[in-house]
Amino acid sequence: MKNLNKKGETMEIISMSLDEEMLKQLNAIQEKFGFKSRSKMLRNAVLGMVKDYQVLDSLKGNVEAIFVITYKQTEKNHVSDILHKFEDMIKTELHQHNSGICVDILNISGSAQNVRELFGMMKRNRSVYSVTYSIINKAS
Repeated sequence: MKNLNKKGETMEIISMSLDEEMLKQLNAIQEKFGFKSRSKMLRNAVLGMVKDYQVLDSLKGNVEAIFVITYKQTEKNHVSDILHKFEDMIKTELHQHNSGICVDILNISGSAQNVRELFGMMKRNRSVYSVTYSIINKAS
């Protein structure tokens, strides 16, 4: 099904399933940040994700980055198992506990492919609340 936005551009309509708690949280975010619609808010979130992947996809050679990862403290072993697969890339790790949530700040240096792989694994992990990155240095 298609729809037109105010600019006359064709917009594809998709549906998604959310549990009651997630819908409640999305409605609260919409209200707090003043989004005119859930669709606009979700398009904004999707655009952020697309930009993250475009930047990572464009990387080549060796990359230095900072990752910030938050996850459930009770699930720390799942995250730790992933990080051990990339231990040769992790130059510095700062770990902090905050009300049942772990925060890891990682200084990473490795191939662009491995940086992308680590980011993807963290994004897909159900125990992880968030993962963000900043690229510090990349090979030309």
